[in-house]
Amino acid sequence: MRKKVTLACTSCGSRNYTTMKNITSTNERLEVNKFCKVCNSHTNHRETK
Repeated sequence: MRKKVTLACTSCGSRNYTTMKNITSTNERLEVNKFCKVCNSHTNHRETK
């Protein structure tokens, strides 16, 4: 089963991206290196609650 999750920048906290996550195989939070428009650089984006 897949679930829609929101990714937030770890530096400024803005919620820039949404993606789908397979909840049956992954238990921990998703963390991806993405471009943040607010910080104007590539930063880690972590799944929010």
